[in-house]
Amino acid sequence: MADLTGLVAVMAPFLMVFGIVWVRSRSKLEEKRLAATAERSAEKAAQYAASNQELEDRIRVLERIVTDRGYDVATQIEALRDQRRVDEMDSGVSLDSLRTKERI
Repeated sequence: MADLTGLVAVMAPFLMVFGIVWVRSRSKLEEKRLAATAERSAEKAAQYAASNQELEDRIRVLERIVTDRGYDVATQIEALRDQRRVDEMDSGVSLDSLRTKERI
């Protein structure tokens, strides 16, 4: 029993130093991991912000088109429909037969 007590007394300081070194190295590794995670998160946040800005710009353009030229767009669509009807009558092909071909 005395040998065991002596062994523990001799080993205890070494184990304490080993424990301190191990804890410090683990905390440094954890800090590096957190920094890398924060950097990746910041990059992703910047990408999302850029993507969000691009989408907002597109929506503004669409809103401008709809509000500024809404009537003109509707008129142009109707003109295209009328032209399509005239073209179909000239070709002798019905609209229903074209739709069936598109499904096939």
